[in-house]
Amino acid sequence: MSIPADLKYTKSHEWVRLEADGVITVGITDHAQELLGDMVFVETPEIGRELNANEECAVVESVKAASDVYAPVAGTVVAANDQVTNSPEKINADAYANWMFKIKPKNAGDLNSLLDAAGYQAIVDAE
Repeated sequence: MSIPADLKYTKSHEWVRLEADGVITVGITDHAQELLGDMVFVETPEIGRELNANEECAVVESVKAASDVYAPVAGTVVAANDQVTNSPEKINADAYANWMFKIKPKNAGDLNSLLDAAGYQAIVDAE
C-alpha cells in the first residue's frame, strides 16, 4: 500500500493535493481502493457545486460495495475527472494518478486540519 508523503489525507480515505493555483485535487487513497476491490462505477460532483467540509459529494462503487466520497474542505467544485467516470478501473490501477474532482477552497487554511502521511498511516494501522 502506498501513502505518498507529499499529499494530505482525510480519516474517510480521501487524498488531497494542493496545486500551484490554490485549487485542491481530490481522489480516494490506495488503501480505500484495495478495500473496495474492482471499481465498476464512479460518480463525481457537478462543476460549480458548493460543498461543505465532510459533505458526501461523490460515489465509488466496486464489485464488493458502494462508498461515499467526502469533500475534505469547504469550497466550489471546479473540475471533475471524466476519465474515471468512463473507466472506473483506472482508480484500481493507480489511485493517486486518477483523481476524482478539484475544489477551490473557501479557506486555504482548512488544509492544515488534514492528516499528513504519518497521521493517515496511523489511521490505516488502527483499522
